[in-house]
Amino acid sequence: MVIALDETTWTTAEWPLGAHPSAEGITFAVYAPAATRVQLEIYPEALGASASHTFLPAKGEDGIWRANVQGLPLGALYGYRVWGPNWPYVETWTPGTEDGFIADLDEQGNRFNPNKVLFDPYAREVTHNVYSDKILDHGTDGAFGTGGDLVDPDGELGAAEPVTRRSIDTAALAPKGVVITDATPVVAKPRLPGEKAAIYETSVQQLTGHPSAVRLGDLLASEPGFEAVQNIPNEVRGTYKGAGMMAPYLKALGITTVELLPIHQTNASESARQGLTNAWGYMTLSFFAPNREYSADQSHGGPTREFKEMVSAFHAVGMEVYLDVVYNHTAEGGNWHGDVNTTGFTSLGGFATAEYYQMNSDFIIIDGATGSTNQMNYSSTAARTLVLDSLRYWTQEMMVDGFRFDLATVLGRKPDDAHPDDWARQKRFFTDHPLLVEIADFAKQERIEVIAEAWDLWGYEVGNFPRGWGEWNGRYRDAVRRFSKGDGNTIDFLDMVNGDYHHFHDSGGAHKSINFVNAHDGFNMVDLVSYQEKNNGQLFPFGPSDGGSDNNLSWDSGGDQALRRQRVRNLWTILFLSRGVPMIVAGDEFGRTQNGNNNPWSLDSVAMLNNYDMIPTASPHLVPVGVPEVPGLQPAAYHDNLGTFDNQDGVNGLFRFATFLANLRQRHESLQQRAWGDLIPDNRDVSYLFHNPSGEGHPVEGDRAMSICINSPGDDFWVLVNMADAPVDFTIPAPRQPGLVRRRLIDTGSWAEPAHNYWLEGEGMIMGETATVEPWSIVVWQEVPHEPRDVPVWKD
Repeated sequence: MVIALDETTWTTAEWPLGAHPSAEGITFAVYAPAATRVQLEIYPEALGASASHTFLPAKGEDGIWRANVQGLPLGALYGYRVWGPNWPYVETWTPGTEDGFIADLDEQGNRFNPNKVLFDPYAREVTHNVYSDKILDHGTDGAFGTGGDLVDPDGELGAAEPVTRRSIDTAALAPKGVVITDATPVVAKPRLPGEKAAIYETSVQQLTGHPSAVRLGDLLASEPGFEAVQNIPNEVRGTYKGAGMMAPYLKALGITTVELLPIHQTNASESARQGLTNAWGYMTLSFFAPNREYSADQSHGGPTREFKEMVSAFHAVGMEVYLDVVYNHTAEGGNWHGDVNTTGFTSLGGFATAEYYQMNSDFIIIDGATGSTNQMNYSSTAARTLVLDSLRYWTQEMMVDGFRFDLATVLGRKPDDAHPDDWARQKRFFTDHPLLVEIADFAKQERIEVIAEAWDLWGYEVGNFPRGWGEWNGRYRDAVRRFSKGDGNTIDFLDMVNGDYHHFHDSGGAHKSINFVNAHDGFNMVDLVSYQEKNNGQLFPFGPSDGGSDNNLSWDSGGDQALRRQRVRNLWTILFLSRGVPMIVAGDEFGRTQNGNNNPWSLDSVAMLNNYDMIPTASPHLVPVGVPEVPGLQPAAYHDNLGTFDNQDGVNGLFRFATFLANLRQRHESLQQRAWGDLIPDNRDVSYLFHNPSGEGHPVEGDRAMSICINSPGDDFWVLVNMADAPVDFTIPAPRQPGLVRRRLIDTGSWAEPAHNYWLEGEGMIMGETATVEPWSIVVWQEVPHEPRDVPVWKD
């Protein structure tokens, strides 16, 4: 029997937000301070059913409504109906009527509507999303809207004649919370020092969603170091389980950290219905629930268990898991068609619009900083608590190791500190914002990493986050892109290679600069050297896509395929030898291309996934895309941007090179530093010493060639960079210590492709004091003790 338990205690209870099983029952708690009545409903099914049981939680002085229910099983489904000043409860109200209605919003901008069933913002799992195809058997997502528009003249929503949108009952359609408890053990966190990180950015689906993943182990059978990689079973492609099986692959590649694009429950159609796709997941519907679509196990509790098992798989090989989190806005949407009365809230906004969302003086929900509908309001204690509680859950219960915050500057604004229409003051960023400081303190306490995307449409704040935060360094991206295409922005380039001391010296260390030349949004690495402009208007499966930056700082390398391959190796070399933490994007290691699409956020297409057929071939862009052919249409094909590597058949030279370089960084502490050097040679720190090619001076603005000595107490590296269009002669001083020699380690020039552009440590040719570096290339020497071998000495 399902019954209310000890109702007299509900008003003074302190049960935490969410639904929590205990020995006596299940406690429910939801925050709705301005509500006048909250009704908890239990459902037998997620869709197509009315509530089987209803209860009336009691309101505490903290604005939280609580109830304790006995007799419910784990996996129970629940939702809420909420009344408020704009729609007080009257006894004649029944679902689907407007009895008691006064207005669509109250004097604070709250939108209470008891016809719209809401799911718990703290629900640990959610049954489905608002765009789910499953809804179509019972209605459409148009039912979630409020307002007085007359809708549904054709009876799409089950109405015999037109009705107001606000009156449509959503019990049969709305996502429901799932009561779960989970004791799945998770392998202990590796607790890697932040400076050792090498980040691989990917979505769950991108890792193993491509059909080639089922042959992954076979495809890598001839790759040294990848012997532990297995074929991915077809039934787990694109899932948490499939992602966990990639741990041996990423470990062998030289990666320490997988950073997953948003895995919180999002809005997306399973069949990729037009306009309802969201391949990247940057539309969060629930901050606690893992995205059910990424789980092979669809049972109640299945996504949570499977996510934890994925984390365990990465921890077991010593790797960490970071989550990309979107706390700047939600998927609930803003005002429909600009109408202040019409919204489509299914959770947060239906409980407390004024607490969670930023509005203007007319109570229109704004999106100025995010460009993505409803912007969160972090003047609100409730909103800040939501974020911190979410982080605590994913850190302590789901055992993740760090977070990257999308458009994190929104978390550093105080909307209530200015008039809602004073946009100049609304755009202010507060370095000491309580939420930013609390997140930094939490990260220190839990020994996790927190990383900001330190910009949005209202401002650019790289280097301005509180101490303890890491930041995506957009200055690094721009400086390296420019210098590597010959712009001669020399001073900016060397500052970024040296860890951007000016902007990060008070952030906690050089490792707080997350260095990248490309990310999920924008050109990927191969496309950066292959296109002058974005190519987003192409047909499926490579397009079309809206948006995308027009300022890509790209160069198509004059259409020269060999030069493109060379320039990709340059970018890898600069990135992994710079001071700071490197980040790459899925597929960069073998040359994945998006055919020039720089914003495929909504493109649910196999062409955007990692195609591992590109690895065991010298011509990676000639492999099939993997899209089924359509009669009468030209088969989809990758643009042959890279051509054919000048190495043995069956080997992707970039993949070999990237694997060597990433593992090189892992072997050398001098390439994993949290402190800056003092610029004094042969001191006890690691200094990046910059010289002009003659060795007689230092680089000046406009120079396109320089040498960089990574000087450390261990072995030194000499990096000879030539981004000019002609060969450059370099003179390097003799080793300061007797018994040391310099061996060739890397040469990104095309001539070295037969050797995959690297030589194993200690096996490269011994170099003299001069060298000629070919145009658009980088040479790396390693200073090591002389051990006589049958290796010739280079004489230039």
